[in-house]
Amino acid sequence: MLTVGVLADTHVPDRRRHLPPAVLTIFHTAQVTAILHLGDVIHPRVLTMLESIAPTYAVRGNRDIYFLRRLPLRRQLAFAGVTVGMIHTHGTFWQYLADKWEHLRRGVPFRRFEQRALAAFPHADVVLFGHTHYPVCRWVGRQLLCNPGSPVRPIFRHLPPTVALLHFLTTGEVCGEVVFLPD
Repeated sequence: MLTVGVLADTHVPDRRRHLPPAVLTIFHTAQVTAILHLGDVIHPRVLTMLESIAPTYAVRGNRDIYFLRRLPLRRQLAFAGVTVGMIHTHGTFWQYLADKWEHLRRGVPFRRFEQRALAAFPHADVVLFGHTHYPVCRWVGRQLLCNPGSPVRPIFRHLPPTVALLHFLTTGEVCGEVVFLPD
């Protein structure tokens, strides 16, 4: 079995000064072979910290425009023959504004972000996305759709901080789990 760590929306240092140590502990204990960051890293030192555990791959979020503009908006990788698509899902500038307006009027348009992620990778086995800070890991047809939530103070105060783990089995199957960080 191969395990990959997944996180998004770390927002260091604008929402928290440092990456919670529990993130590194969880990934180290799980013996992850890679770490996938789904955007809103904010500062490169977060990626450096993650690299101390395992090779780290990241995509750019809407808040990564200052220090991490070089990151790609989307990325596709393969682990144990399983294709994994990575995206933040904030979309274009106009989509971002429309999403903000919808959020103010009716609440977070979760379905819109999920559809945007799935549309970006119609042939991937696993589709990973960030931006909403809301953890989800479920099957949509033949695709595993996963958002690890956020390991820092989430937007939704009733939710604890989270990351995710993807387990690639020797049978070619993959399963995902959301992991809650201790308070």
